Amino acid sequence: MLRKRLMSEGAQGMVLISPTLVFTLLMLAVPLIMVLALSFWTQNYLTLDRSFSLTNYKTAWTEPMYQYLMARSLKISIFVTALTVVLAYPVAYFISFHVTPKRKAMWIFLITIPFWTSYLMRIFLWKVILGYNGVVNGSLMGLGLIEQPLSFILYNQNAVVLTLAHSWVPFAILPIFVALERVDRSLIEAAEDLGDNRLRRFFRVTLPLSMPGVIAATIIVFIPTIGDYVTPRLVGGPNGLMISNMIELQFKKANNAPLGAALAISAMAIVTCVTLVFVWMNRKFMRGPK
Repeated sequence: MLRKRLMSEGAQGMVLISPTLVFTLLMLAVPLIMVLALSFWTQNYLTLDRSFSLTNYKTAWTEPMYQYLMARSLKISIFVTALTVVLAYPVAYFISFHVTPKRKAMWIFLITIPFWTSYLMRIFLWKVILGYNGVVNGSLMGLGLIEQPLSFILYNQNAVVLTLAHSWVPFAILPIFVALERVDRSLIEAAEDLGDNRLRRFFRVTLPLSMPGVIAATIIVFIPTIGDYVTPRLVGGPNGLMISNMIELQFKKANNAPLGAALAISAMAIVTCVTLVFVWMNRKFMRGPK
């Protein structure tokens, strides 16, 4: 009787998740399989050869231009992730430790305000801020600090890092805040009773216990930023383009979708390897010291 009941509950669970499972397979798994299959084909303008070939992967991994763009994308994503986490941690720490419980929900609500505007709108606003005649240059010239507008603050990698970091800071604040909320305050009080000052308590108690949130924020920011192509196109200029822009070029203008698919799969493989390292670190911190 119990077995039939458990089977019935299991069947009910499968019925509940089946629509989501089917939707996920259709919208995510099937396109990914199609891109993977496409990466092993070759194309000569309008002629698509469906015979198995590793030519695209050889080109993707041996062509210096693609290697350079992949390395640049990794570098930009790492800088964006580091800057985002550094900016997000103090905000999350302030909300968790210095805001009264009744007002924490309001602060979290205020963090979501940037999402009320379009992502493209925020990027265009950064172009206005960093432009040749933008807010930064106008303010510096008005204060007499510079005589001519600065030309190196837009259409380069620095502009891409700054714009992406601003866009993804809210995503980093939330997991860090959740991790800080789980920190046992009695451990901090015990460290204070043992003579640790505020700085030592932070580095010896608070920061290690909040590392799962930091690593989660790192994963959340790193994965999408390496595949962003809108921001590099609008504020990066020729010196700020990433591998995603080359993938877009292969699909749209170069008419070489198999090579674009191979570049996309290669980028996914690199991101997966880096993400697995972060996941391993997260599990290590979750287990704690033995």
